[in-house]
Amino acid sequence: MNLEKLMNFPKWFGDWNKNNPTDIYGPVIVMGGLGGAVLVVIALFSFGQPFATDSLQTGPRGIGMSVPEFKSDLAKPDPTIAELDAIGNLDGDLIAAMQAWTGIPNLFEDPDSYQYAVGSMMISMTQNINENWAGHVNANGEVGVTCYTCHRGQPVPSEIWFSLMPVTERTAGWSANQNRATSLSQSTSLPSDALESYLLDSQTIGVHDLESRAAGIPGQDGHPGIQNAERTFSLMNYFANSLDVNCVFCHNSRAFYDAGQVTPQWATASLGILMVQELNNDYIVPAGGLLPENRLGPRNGDEPKVACATCHKGYQQPLQGTNVIGDWPQLQSTEEVVDLP
Repeated sequence: MNLEKLMNFPKWFGDWNKNNPTDIYGPVIVMGGLGGAVLVVIALFSFGQPFATDSLQTGPRGIGMSVPEFKSDLAKPDPTIAELDAIGNLDGDLIAAMQAWTGIPNLFEDPDSYQYAVGSMMISMTQNINENWAGHVNANGEVGVTCYTCHRGQPVPSEIWFSLMPVTERTAGWSANQNRATSLSQSTSLPSDALESYLLDSQTIGVHDLESRAAGIPGQDGHPGIQNAERTFSLMNYFANSLDVNCVFCHNSRAFYDAGQVTPQWATASLGILMVQELNNDYIVPAGGLLPENRLGPRNGDEPKVACATCHKGYQQPLQGTNVIGDWPQLQSTEEVVDLP
C-alpha cells in the first residue's frame, strides 16, 4: 500500500475487494489494524503518554547531562509520607512524636534502659545535623531531619549496614574483600568494604592515575591503586542506588576525574559524605557500647552504621523533600534543651 492509495482509500478498498472476492480475512485485518491504531492514539491523548519522561538538568545545556525519570514514577509519592502526615505534630509534644517516629512506645520511660541513653544521643545528633549540616539537608529549601527521616516508624532504621570483612575466611589479600556478591557491594563482585573504608575510616576517595607510568607506587605515596579505583566504583554504585540517580547527577561524563567540571549536586553529595563520616564516628560507633547483643552485627558484633540510603531510601531527597523540621524547633539547634522525662 503506497501513500497515493492510502489517500484514495475508499476507491482502493473497493477495487481490492473486487479483485479478491474470496479473501475474507484481508479486509478484517486491515480494518482491525487501523481501528486499533486509532484507539491507541485516542487513549494516549486522553490518558497521557505512559512512557513520557521528565529530566533534571545537571550540567551545561546540549551535552546530555541530565537524569531522566518517567513522569508516572515521579507522580508516585513516597508511601511513608502518608504515615508521617498521620502522625501529625502531636500538639508539639516532642517526646510523643519521637515515640511515634521510632515505633518505641516506652522510649524514655526507663532512665536506666539503653533506649533512653541511645535516644538522648540521637537527639543531639539530630540537632547537630540540622544546625551544622544545613548545606546538605537544606540544599534545596528547608527540609531538615527528625527521627522519622531514618526510622520511618521502626525501632531500627532500614538501610543500616554492618561490617562484613573479611568476606572469605580462607583467603588472604585483596581477594578477601571482593569477588563475593554481598549487600554492601550491591550484589556485584566489587569490593564489599567501600562503606567501611570511606564512610567510617574516612579514607580518600580516588582512582588510579591517568598516566600509564606515573611516578610513585600505586597504593603508596598518595597514589591510588587499582584496588582504590574498584572500591570507589563500589561506593559510586551504592550512591546511585541510594538516590536512584546515575553518574551524571554529580559528574560530567566527559571528565569524571575533573572536580572543576562537576555539577552543583557534587558539592551537596560531598557534604553528605563528610556528614555521614562524622555521624558514624561521633555518634553511632560510640553508641554501640550501649546496645544489646541482638542489635549488633551478625558477623563482627559491630554497631549498626548509617549511610546515604538510611535517609534517602531510593529518592533524590529523603521523603521527596518534605519539610519535616518546620514544626519542631527543639530539634533545629544544639542550643535548644530537650526536657526528657
